[in-house]
Amino acid sequence: MTSFPERGPSSLSYNPGASESSGRKPIRVLIADDHPLVRNGLRGCLARHGRFLVVGEAADGREAVARAKELSPDLVLMDIDMPKLNGLSATEILHRDNPKMKILILSVHDPAQYVLPAIKAGARGYLSKNAPTEELLQAIEMVAAGESYFNSDASLAALNQLTDRAGAKQGQRQISPREREVLVAITDGLLNKEIASKLGVGTRTVETHRERIMRKLNLRGVADLTRFAIAHGLVSLPKAPAAPPL
Repeated sequence: MTSFPERGPSSLSYNPGASESSGRKPIRVLIADDHPLVRNGLRGCLARHGRFLVVGEAADGREAVARAKELSPDLVLMDIDMPKLNGLSATEILHRDNPKMKILILSVHDPAQYVLPAIKAGARGYLSKNAPTEELLQAIEMVAAGESYFNSDASLAALNQLTDRAGAKQGQRQISPREREVLVAITDGLLNKEIASKLGVGTRTVETHRERIMRKLNLRGVADLTRFAIAHGLVSLPKAPAAPPL
């Protein structure tokens, strides 16, 4: 399922009781981070839920590549800043050698700078280390299942960059911040009336923004907008309910 942020609590929220009683095999996770405290914290967090099994750790990018190839985990939790080989380069190598490898970037960096490089390297998700525990568990579940997970900040940052590039490439004006908000909401499946209520504007104003977006991006309808987003890897889930940070 492809959607954009942000629509509040979702039925897709992580439910440890349901997962652990389903009889499914645990998701095998490799943690790649150069900080022992972070690795220990993540290991402890995942150990509290029977749905996950940490099969190994790596303290640098080269070790992450070697351990991933050796252990064949279901998912690699990959930091960006690591010695010997950074996380994006490690992700690119793993994706090149095994395109089915599931990699979730977990970083302190601003997604505006790194989310597109992460997508191009082959990552299936991007999440901040400040994310609530429940959102991390949800992201691991979805990426391990073959879907993508980019939280609200990551999705909007990538969308802004892509629409800027699209406008520059086509010799058109960049869409405004408000038009970007409307575009996110349209791709999230909201109707004009719902978008108007969410943004605190009139329905006619939303219709005007929609028309301008279509014209600037040379698109014809919601289906085109959705294809535009999917083609560039812009997918995420609704924001998970709040939970204490890791």
